[in-house]
Amino acid sequence: MSTPAPADVLRTLPDSRWEQGPSSHAEHLLEGGHVLQLPQLPFILAPGEERFLDPTWSNGKAKNISLRGTSELRGAQGTAADLAALQAMIRRFAAQAQSLVDRLFPQYRGKLRAGNASLRPFPVEGRVQSWRQDDTRLHVDAFPSNPMHGVRLLRVFTNINPSGRPRGWRVGEPFADFAAHFAPRLRPAVPGAAWVLHRLHITKSRRSAYDHAMLQLHDLAKSDLAYQASAPQAAVDFAPGTTWVVFSDQVLHAVMAGQHMMEQTFYLQPADQLVPDTAPLRVLERQFSTRLLLA
Repeated sequence: MSTPAPADVLRTLPDSRWEQGPSSHAEHLLEGGHVLQLPQLPFILAPGEERFLDPTWSNGKAKNISLRGTSELRGAQGTAADLAALQAMIRRFAAQAQSLVDRLFPQYRGKLRAGNASLRPFPVEGRVQSWRQDDTRLHVDAFPSNPMHGVRLLRVFTNINPSGRPRGWRVGEPFADFAAHFAPRLRPAVPGAAWVLHRLHITKSRRSAYDHAMLQLHDLAKSDLAYQASAPQAAVDFAPGTTWVVFSDQVLHAVMAGQHMMEQTFYLQPADQLVPDTAPLRVLERQFSTRLLLA
């Protein structure tokens, strides 16, 4: 399976309904490192839900308002009635995202595990944060506190901006090229470090060698300003009303502009892919000629 150059990453699908549409069996595009764009697939707000497109609904403790499972709303503030309505809006998006991925990727039906759904109300521009948290820098998703053990991160995004502002991204080079670029700078974990981090509840489970490598790739890319400026990359704008789907652990991306977006995360085991060898886990194992997960 060939990998796309940055300018060729985007693939446009004509679907205009979440539950039904002409597109299906798109696993090969997703696993090949493409971003699937559906410019005619908006998330329609119900009457009265426009009021939630305001950062004041956030309680200020997180950058997102998220729904865990079907009932636990986090990061929001308001009356009980308002929070119930906000929860219902995010739950409806989560259900529509599930319908979409079940249709687009029949190989994954019954194998995807739904994670959090969220409303992202804040503008991208002007955030004050450390370089590690700066998502305007090209990166692949990897989480210091939540080891993934090779599990894939499939994400569905929708721009719901009411004033016409696009969501601006940059996308980078193929994952294999990115990994090869930084491979000489990767270092093995300190023996026993994963056990200590887990015992101290800094991580939710023990980091694998895969997680250690992915975190280094994340940090090396973000900290290397020369790479950020000169690496192969292309700008992509997602207009309001556009939905897009991507493996965010595989596609190098940076979020440059925009406000008001919905997002749903799904998890997938590499073995459940159409072509498991395209997973970052398998790419890195080939790169280092060793297994990165313990049996």
